[in-house]
Amino acid sequence: MAEQTSGFLGASQIREIAAGLGMRPTKQWGQNFVVDANTVKRIVRIAGVGQDDVVVEVGPGLGSLTLALLPEVGHVTAVEVDPTLAQALPGTVSRLAPAYADRLTLVHADAMQVRELPDPQPTALVANLPYNVSVPVVLNFLEAFPTLERVLVMVQLEVAERLAATPGSKAYGVPSVKAAWYAAVRLAGTVPRSVFWPVPNVESGLVLLERRPAPSTKATRRDTFTCIDAAFAQRRKTLRAALSGWAGSAPHAEECLRAAGIDPRTRGEQLGIEEFAAIAAARAALGS
Repeated sequence: MAEQTSGFLGASQIREIAAGLGMRPTKQWGQNFVVDANTVKRIVRIAGVGQDDVVVEVGPGLGSLTLALLPEVGHVTAVEVDPTLAQALPGTVSRLAPAYADRLTLVHADAMQVRELPDPQPTALVANLPYNVSVPVVLNFLEAFPTLERVLVMVQLEVAERLAATPGSKAYGVPSVKAAWYAAVRLAGTVPRSVFWPVPNVESGLVLLERRPAPSTKATRRDTFTCIDAAFAQRRKTLRAALSGWAGSAPHAEECLRAAGIDPRTRGEQLGIEEFAAIAAARAALGS
């Protein structure tokens, strides 16, 4: 076990590595580095990953979570946008966890643009995500990589609550519904600000997404997501009104809703992903 735990980074080591690189965390890329070994161990444990897993890690930063993952999984593909950090990570791993260096693949890229990854293909996404891109990154990876069976990400607590929200709750919105297309989602814990450098202004949360089949529908994902966007753009309005532009007119919106078995007076925040898929399918069947 000593070999596995020796690679964990503490706060002083992380600052030393950063200083050696001549860098400080930037707001541009939403960088808040985890400086607490117990937190990265907890993330790996909750993710439920093992030797059969290929983990894609978005935003590995200085390597705290990477070093915790490498002994536990079959392979880690780290996607890093910061050129300085991307160049430094393999060396950090070789120095602190040489036995596992061959398990790491580094991809220097913007995770928002990633549609392909080198083999082996990922079975899990585990990451401390920048707050400003967390939802688009999660949805992008779930769409682009059907091999992903689960996702465990640390994000702003408010974002975690939105992703895990259920119909009718205050936090329920577009991220909640779109995530439900791909996965069962739940809040898996909270994380104090003190484990980060620099300390952020917001609390963080862990959210776990476990892949499940998409809704059984003749509607495409794209059409369903367009319907969701329209419904929540005016979330205080009834769906008859909110979907009028999407459907072409309020009467046609009502026709689509009734065909889907939805009361036109319903609001979007009351519906789950299956109902939105049914509305999109009805519109396709009726014609726009």
